[in-house]
Amino acid sequence: MRARTTLAAGALGALTAAVLLTGCGDAGSSGTDAPEQGASGAGCAPVAGDQLVVLTDDKKLQNTDNVIPAINAKAATPQLVAALDKVSAKLDTPKLIQLNRAVDVDRKTPQVAAQEFASANGVTDGIEKGPGGQITVGAGNFSESQTIAELYKIALTAAGYQVKVQTIGNRELYEPALEKGQIQVVPEYAATMAEFLNTKANGKDAQPVSSPELDKTVAALKTEGDKAGLVFGQPSQAQDQNAFAVTKAFADKYGVSTLSELAAKCSGQATVLAGPPECPQRPKCQAGLVEVYDFKAGSFSSLDAGGPQTKNALKTGSASVGLVFSSDAALATS
Repeated sequence: MRARTTLAAGALGALTAAVLLTGCGDAGSSGTDAPEQGASGAGCAPVAGDQLVVLTDDKKLQNTDNVIPAINAKAATPQLVAALDKVSAKLDTPKLIQLNRAVDVDRKTPQVAAQEFASANGVTDGIEKGPGGQITVGAGNFSESQTIAELYKIALTAAGYQVKVQTIGNRELYEPALEKGQIQVVPEYAATMAEFLNTKANGKDAQPVSSPELDKTVAALKTEGDKAGLVFGQPSQAQDQNAFAVTKAFADKYGVSTLSELAAKCSGQATVLAGPPECPQRPKCQAGLVEVYDFKAGSFSSLDAGGPQTKNALKTGSASVGLVFSSDAALATS
């Protein structure tokens, strides 16, 4: 899917991989750390399987990183915003997973994947023509951003604009370009962008403004955007944020589909949590699972941030539950 980019309020790609992980903890050697104190139950031993499923975050540990179009205010004609909102209306997390799978697994280009999605989902139906002109859609340096940028291009072309997509790099590079009008549109993630703008304006220790509630996050995002000359379209229902996955075989064996059920049924010695080294002390990873859900893993396996090591540990039966990203192409969508 991507090098990883939606972490906390930082850059995209690998850089963001480190950021979204305002959710995970203590540096450690790769391998499995000793059981945490308090994990006194039996727990749930890992169950190998090829299919991964995300456990529902029913108590809203994670903030809302919904895909949302970011727009230079001077370019934000009603027709341009409405065209981008058509893309948002067609996207949800299962569809985003399928788009990522088309590019990252099936090896289609972002252009082909976007065109197939737009045709199948009627993205351009009823789009009103705008005043026209040149529009550059920026994209981060990972495939998900590039595919959504291609969807924006399709919608804006239908609205009468001459559109090109330009891959720029991480947020630290493309956000200033968006402010300056060097690009006019870029796909963004609501909570991550809100915190990026917040800390850019108010310092790295600024009080967080994003929330597990989408309406509150978007309101904060628009407030921060006003200060930077940016506006935002409608958020989609597609989310790319920290999530916790198990194999379908694990979920079926232990009867868990939510994080609350995981905590209630699987806190204990046999349960292995996998994630990046920083996970145990991060508020959106193990520390948050303890605080919000009272989930106590028996041990922690220090691997990577939603990458191949964590997913392989789940599939091979080395980990019970692992940190992933919610739009990962490896996840099951039904």
